[in-house]
Parts: sequence; structure tokens; C-alpha cells
Amino acid sequence: MAERHARLDLRATLLVVGCCFLWGLNQVAAKAAMPEVPALWQAGLRSLGSAVLVALWARWRGVPLFERDGSLPGGLLAGALFAVEFFCIFVGLQFTTASRMVVFIYFAPFVVALGMPYISRAEALSRVQMVGLLIAFAGVAWAFAEGFTTPAAGPRQWIGDALGLGAALTWGATTLAIRGTRLGAASAEKTLLYQLAMTGVALSAAAWRAGVPLPARLSTLAWGSMLFQTVAVSAVSYLVWFWLIRHFRATQLAAFTLLTPVFGLLLGVTLLGEPITPRLLIALAAVAAGVVLVNRRPAAR
Repeated sequence: MAERHARLDLRATLLVVGCCFLWGLNQVAAKAAMPEVPALWQAGLRSLGSAVLVALWARWRGVPLFERDGSLPGGLLAGALFAVEFFCIFVGLQFTTASRMVVFIYFAPFVVALGMPYISRAEALSRVQMVGLLIAFAGVAWAFAEGFTTPAAGPRQWIGDALGLGAALTWGATTLAIRGTRLGAASAEKTLLYQLAMTGVALSAAAWRAGVPLPARLSTLAWGSMLFQTVAVSAVSYLVWFWLIRHFRATQLAAFTLLTPVFGLLLGVTLLGEPITPRLLIALAAVAAGVVLVNRRPAAR
């Protein structure tokens, strides 16, 4: 089992913040491509493409992928949860607004924080750290609460909201499955390949089974979106994320993921011309305070 550090160092902090930035931008990219690439095909094809890239990367680095190391049960579990998570996200976006979806998705850190003590007692959050997590999430929820006051997305909006919550639960459960099984000792490449391969096959098969047509041609914007999601997000950022999970505490990493919706809103302002509101500034301050508290050194006894 890889040694896990008690605190995030500068490199780990920069890496996890970079991942959050890419994931925030991914929301914009996925939304931009959805009019041309249907939701299930988009999620399935990007996962299949990323699985190929990860396999090639592992072969180039000499990372074994098919040796018997006892990770298969955990890999199958994590892969199934990963597939359900992205099914919920991409299908849910067809019923609810992006701002509502992102709020529900970021219940995931609570799933990790509450579940990790059953896997590793050393990762139980103190009261101060739990307060920090609550402050950070409250700031994010406050920033996106404006989406609740806009006209409803339709009579089936509750379906999208429920799928957003399902995505949060399965994202958190995926992290717990990795840490609680032999998969936690596997390489980041092997950990990710389990999930990408199962998600790509399952969601592409679901799209084909449902008779969802593939577009005959794509615009430059749609191609750019798919390439970005396949290479930068599903391959590079997830490899980095699973490497971080192997070497640092999952509860601390989960706190940083609350930056993702804030980045998403900032990028929406920059790329889509959305106005900056006071709630965004409050969210940024709350997330910063929460991250400081969660990464605070425990008091010496």
C-alpha cells in the first residue's frame, strides 16, 4: 500500500487545484457539445477514447495492467459506480439546469468525509475540519442558489435534481471503493482504466440500445469539446486525481473539489458572458476558509 501523507504539499495542492479547474471547464465544454453529440454518446465515447490513451500511456511507461494483484473486485465495483455517476450527470443535465446539477454533485465530499472513518480511522475529520467543510459547501451553495430563483427547467426538473444527487453519492462511493479495496494499492493507470473502460462500454451500449443516433458531422466547437474532454479531463486529470488519492488523504482532497463549481462559474462568466455577482465573491471566501480549516494541523497533545 502506498504511503499517504498527512498534509498536502505545494505540488499536491497545485495538482488538485488544476484538476478542479479542468473539471469546472469541462461543464462548459460538455454543455457546448450536447446540441450536436447526445448525452450518452458523449459520455461513452470520451471514456472509450480516454481508455485507449491511458492504456498507451501505461504501456509506454511500462506500467503492468493485467497482472493478478487482487484489484479486480474493487476495479469492477469502482468502474460500475463511475459509469452510474456519468450516466446521472449527462442524462440529468437534460432535465435540470447546470447550476442546480452542480450543487447536487458537490455533496460528494460529504460522502467521502462521512465514509472514510469506516475505512481509515486516521482520516476521521475533527470538529474544526468538519466546520471547514460545511463552510466551504455553504459558500458554494450560496453562489449557485441564484439558479433556484430562475424559471423552472420544466415539470420533470426533479428527475435531473435526483440524478445530480445520485451522481454525488456514486462519486463519493467510487473514492471510498478505491480506498477500501485492493484497488487502492494499484497504479493510477490501472485504477483509471477499470473505470474508463467500463463506463465507455456501458454508456455507449446504452446509447446504441436506446437508438440514439450519432451525428453525421460535427462542428469545430464540438470536436474541440470532445477532444478536451477525452484528453485533458478523462485521461490526464483523472490520472492525476487517482495518483493523489493513493498518496494523500481522501478527506482533504475532497474538500478541494468544492473549488470546481466556483471555477465553473468563473469560466461561465469569462466564456459565456455571465455576470459576476456578490454571491460568487462570498463563495470564493468561504471555500478558501474551508480549505484552510480542513488542512489545519491537529493540535498537539
